[in-house]
Amino acid sequence: MAKNITVYSTPTCPFCVRAKQYLKENNVQFEDIDVSENQEKAQEMIKKSGQMGVPVLEIDGKIIVGFDKDKIKEELGLK
Repeated sequence: MAKNITVYSTPTCPFCVRAKQYLKENNVQFEDIDVSENQEKAQEMIKKSGQMGVPVLEIDGKIIVGFDKDKIKEELGLK
């Protein structure tokens, strides 16, 4: 079953790039939100995560702050 995945990121953040690359390598569909362009979504991210830093991943409502490969792998059930 497909999970609902959102990546809050900015174009200049190297960990954001790595997180999105990791998802793509594993053929995981996700919505990418550029919080440097969208203040409303930036506020939403801060409210959900308590963090101002990116990336923040939301996987089916669970928040993962930063590119935490192990947590992402676990949430997505990847090998």
